[in-house]
Amino acid sequence: MDTKTIKISEETYRWLIQLSGEMQKDLGRPVSIDRALRKLRSGKVSDLAGSWEMSDEEVHKMFKKLSEG
Repeated sequence: MDTKTIKISEETYRWLIQLSGEMQKDLGRPVSIDRALRKLRSGKVSDLAGSWEMSDEEVHKMFKKLSEG
């Protein structure tokens, strides 16, 4: 398998680590970040409901950025 290097923010990295940890609990075996990303790609957006905690201020900023885009 070819590997690539990508740059992600510390916040995104921590979120991916948390996601893979949750999958590990559910599956009862180690889960790589690569596997967690594949699950996200194959899943529905609604599968992520409640998995990302953010403040009201962060929500406001996100919707502002989306409306600007």
